[in-house]
Amino acid sequence: MRHVDFSPLYRSTVGFDRLFTMLDTLGQPEVGQTYPPYNIEKTGEDAYRISMAVAGFSEDEIFIEAHRNVLTIKGERKDTDENKASELLYRGIASRAFERRFQLADHVDVVGAALKNGLLHIDLQRNIPEEMKPRKIAILSNGADATTQIEARTVN
Repeated sequence: MRHVDFSPLYRSTVGFDRLFTMLDTLGQPEVGQTYPPYNIEKTGEDAYRISMAVAGFSEDEIFIEAHRNVLTIKGERKDTDENKASELLYRGIASRAFERRFQLADHVDVVGAALKNGLLHIDLQRNIPEEMKPRKIAILSNGADATTQIEARTVN
């Protein structure tokens, strides 16, 4: 196992701390986090969906929070009195609590979430601000008096 020391880069760069922290964590394996299973799909040019299998959980037992480019999904089952009245012979449906975290890229927002047929669907949208989109810069021909004009149109 190799470890790369990014500390010299911390001293000579400004604003890239998050990037180096993410590179540091790439080498570390996830700590056996396999429950609940999930899919990540691209549903449009700037749209994504996370689908997570949360069978047995209701809407009030799942908590979703997006804070500083981290999407956190927590699930906690509440004990019901009807389960205590019967004897469980085999448990195939997991009822343990879970917490799953996803690193979101910059300018990715959570649009909505829906629970349907035991699947939790979380829709994400990437919204790039206008000032970060590419701009077309006009080139003037031999006009020394003319001022430079910059157009703020996106290039597709």
